[in-house]
Amino acid sequence: MLKPEEVRKVASLARLELTPDEEGQFATQLSDILTYIEQLNQLDTTDVLPTTRAIDGSNITREDHLTPYANPRLILQGAPEPEGEFFRVPKIGGE
Repeated sequence: MLKPEEVRKVASLARLELTPDEEGQFATQLSDILTYIEQLNQLDTTDVLPTTRAIDGSNITREDHLTPYANPRLILQGAPEPEGEFFRVPKIGGE
């Protein structure tokens, strides 16, 4: 079982604020996940080739093409805080 300080460290790295009850719940859940990962680590993967995906495939999406919008000012009129030719958006992520 993870120690409370380990749970708080993980929560801090994830920028989560947990109540004491949530810390206990996360300790149990994270410990279960780590136990499962340990089981996976015990599997013999000697004959398994390294891979980044389970299914072979390639990018099947279309290629991007730049298509300027005919009336960009019209779009900016609907923005809460346009700034020149740009959309002003709230800062994301704290610091």
